[in-house]
Amino acid sequence: MSLSQPEFQVFINGRALQVPAHCNVAASLQRAGLSHSRRSETGQPRAAFCGMGQCQECRVRIDGHDHRLACMTLVVDGMQIETQT
Repeated sequence: MSLSQPEFQVFINGRALQVPAHCNVAASLQRAGLSHSRRSETGQPRAAFCGMGQCQECRVRIDGHDHRLACMTLVVDGMQIETQT
């Protein structure tokens, strides 16, 4: 029996990162060392606040689709994630 967990490779702002297969995008951003996922209209950094999709502060672009909720999206192998950093 193997103790290793399956991992996926995702790309965050073009940088490859190995993450556990059960990880959501918000957790992947934290593993990449990013403290925020986007900026407000006034330029303030924004990040996941509620972790359950209500605040919508964790919006990112995923595979070319804008306004995806990072906290509600599980990673998929090869996923392209773009933040506003």
